[in-house]
Amino acid sequence: MRLKPGALLRFYSLCGILVQGSQGQFPLTQNVTVVEGGTANLTCRVDQNDNTSLQWSNPAQQTLYFDDKKALRDNRIELVRASWHELSISVSDVSLSDEGQYTCSLFTMPVKTSKAFLTVLGVPEKPQITGFTSPVMEGERMQLTCKTSGSKPAADIRWFKNDKEVKDVQYLKEEDANRKTFTVSSTLDFLADRSDDGAVVSCRVDHESLNSTPQIAMQVLEIHYTPLVKIISSNSWPEEGQTIILTCESKGKPVPEPVLWTKDGGELPDPERMVVNGRVLSISFLNKTDNGTYRCEAKNPIGRNSTEYVLIVHDVFNTLLPTTVIPSLTTATVTTTVALTASTTTSATATSIRDPNALAGQTGPDHALIGGIVAVVVFVTLCSIILLGRYLARHKGTYLTNEAKGAEDAPDADTAIINAEGSQVNAEEKKEYFI
Repeated sequence: MRLKPGALLRFYSLCGILVQGSQGQFPLTQNVTVVEGGTANLTCRVDQNDNTSLQWSNPAQQTLYFDDKKALRDNRIELVRASWHELSISVSDVSLSDEGQYTCSLFTMPVKTSKAFLTVLGVPEKPQITGFTSPVMEGERMQLTCKTSGSKPAADIRWFKNDKEVKDVQYLKEEDANRKTFTVSSTLDFLADRSDDGAVVSCRVDHESLNSTPQIAMQVLEIHYTPLVKIISSNSWPEEGQTIILTCESKGKPVPEPVLWTKDGGELPDPERMVVNGRVLSISFLNKTDNGTYRCEAKNPIGRNSTEYVLIVHDVFNTLLPTTVIPSLTTATVTTTVALTASTTTSATATSIRDPNALAGQTGPDHALIGGIVAVVVFVTLCSIILLGRYLARHKGTYLTNEAKGAEDAPDADTAIINAEGSQVNAEEKKEYFI
């Protein structure tokens, strides 16, 4: 049964009941916000009340409760508390149609009222991402659209790529047929790149009805692209006799087929030493004929790509020259024409053979060079001895010619000296000593 405030006042007047109000009597209410499907609690309080009745009515001015008496047959509406100072009711399973202004009336003379606005929030539906077709080729334009309906007020949509927000998006809001809720959509537009392969694109819907728990839709991107090729060498300074390993790293989607190795634009010239195992090229016993440009090529259904590596094999002799050859030449240059120093030179040469700076394992070229230097030293020493002997022999002959002239027939030395040409009896005796 529905009771109107005016009818109740006439009823009280006919019964002889005098309703008087005082200045301190005034109903107090608060606005209420509730999520659709939830429960709304409406409370009306009076600080000072001299047993005056309270009443709640809906936006259509239908009486819901008069004191503790239920006036509208609606199972969703229940009495929470009824006293002279308070009248509280609850409305469960709230719908959008329940939204509006509710009135609490205090039946004084005149009647005093207080308004409470009930706001019902429309919960947005779970978003969906459309516009993605798998796979996407690198360089193609992608347009992903995220849409959600039923939000009140309109929901907010945000885009993320691998947890990083994307700002440059389009936003569209439309009113639903019930003219109470909204459908919101947002479009993400970008060019597909290989770096996006495997990226997680998410659309997040924020709304006050979600209690800080946003609704999220996700899409994993699959981008196909041509291979990216790179050659990695195991040796940055390859030398003769060594082994070098070249690895061809190729990354693409779909995964590239087995790679193709070539040298100087043709096939590998020496399959016995140049062995290909999958993506790895191994060249053993390097020599100067291996110098050249090696190409690695990879392909997949999207396309092909290649890269090159220039191999230069270095001579082992050139690496030993700074540490072995120069000190040995220095030792040979120091030798002089003094024959008596032959043993010392030999010792110095022996020392150079045991040079601690010589590279371990490279003894073949060392012995050959040192042997040649020793031969040169011995040859120079012999020549020095011969020249010194000839000089001494010529010097001794000169003394015999100049000082013993005319004394060849003397029977003894004293007679020869006396008979010598230009000699004087009392002259000073000249003596020469040869060692």
